[in-house]
Amino acid sequence: MARRKKEPQSVHRKAIALVAQDLFLQKGIERTSMDDIAKSSGYSKATLYVYFKSKEILVSYLVLQSMQTLYNFISKALQDNENCKDRFFGICNSLYEYHKLYPLYFSLVHTTIRFDEKCDNFLPEEKETFEVGEKINAMVYGFIDSGIKNGDFSSDLKIKPTIFTIWGMVSGLIELASNKEEYLKTIIEVDKNDFLQKGFALIFDSIKAR
Repeated sequence: MARRKKEPQSVHRKAIALVAQDLFLQKGIERTSMDDIAKSSGYSKATLYVYFKSKEILVSYLVLQSMQTLYNFISKALQDNENCKDRFFGICNSLYEYHKLYPLYFSLVHTTIRFDEKCDNFLPEEKETFEVGEKINAMVYGFIDSGIKNGDFSSDLKIKPTIFTIWGMVSGLIELASNKEEYLKTIIEVDKNDFLQKGFALIFDSIKAR
């Protein structure tokens, strides 16, 4: 324990968060207690609360880390591709990769993490998650805006509602394909990945220039 105290706080927070993440995946967030996390991480409960005041803060910390990964995925997809359609698919597949890596946080990002500028009791991690999300939206805004100017996308698109709609449609497809993978395979007779790529293509076709 003495050796631990000499390490930066960020090292302890990361170590605890990794253990908590494994437990959340095994037992679910609701059924995992701070006692469970303390026992599995090797920290005393009192020490655990030094680094994370509550389970809510710990979950928000993990979601924030995952959102930063999504930001990096989308940034790379936009930088690595020049063709408009390839860049669009890069965005969609970044969200797909995010879901595969962080299925537990995927729905939390869309439903649970909150931010209200009129509210003063949100967690710092929630605010940071919101800010990362807005940076992602800004990247996608620039992509769609340049696509409209270049004649790749329909000129009558309203960019902000379009971004929100794209997130909803792509996220919905990913969750549907993940929850109904066996149905897709046995009844519809289509591979999950093929289903998603065709779905992404339909979304792209709905906003491209005619």
